[in-house]
Amino acid sequence: MMRALSFLSGLLLVGCSGMQAAPSFDANNWRYATDPHGSQVILDEPLVQDDRVKIGFDRVPRVDKQNNSWVELIYDIPKGNLTDLTTIEVTYQSDKPLVIKLSQSEYGGDGDKSYAHYQVVLPKALDPKTQLVTLEQFARPDWTPNWSQDKGIITASVSALYFVPDLTDKAGGRAMMTIHGLTLK
Repeated sequence: MMRALSFLSGLLLVGCSGMQAAPSFDANNWRYATDPHGSQVILDEPLVQDDRVKIGFDRVPRVDKQNNSWVELIYDIPKGNLTDLTTIEVTYQSDKPLVIKLSQSEYGGDGDKSYAHYQVVLPKALDPKTQLVTLEQFARPDWTPNWSQDKGIITASVSALYFVPDLTDKAGGRAMMTIHGLTLK
């Protein structure tokens, strides 16, 4: 009898050692930004929890040709770039399709100021969904200005990932999203 209990206890311990801990999010790596035209953040709790990052946005329609509205959840890459990384694994929930943008200095405020960052669009997910995306799946948006020279993805220049609900410039709108897990490989 003791031998059987010992054996079963051993099996239980082996089974537990193979379990992975739930993801933990560092609040220092997460922030958000909105335009100065009236778009707002909706937070029902602190942005970063141990097991998730949760945020909502209310985006106003585009103001005019020179003043676009925008909202974004920003993940600052801890090592400062994507060098030696090729894949993003994200577990998310979003009531709108979710755009992931690579914040690359060549296309931002320190570059050509087009903000036409490489991006990929994930489908909306009302329940948590895990997606694996490779850098090869990212492309610049259709609205990229002709004058913005495409320099490709330069992983050493990508300092952050932007998570953006796919809301239109014309209509704006509301969206809720949660990041349940994020791994850069």
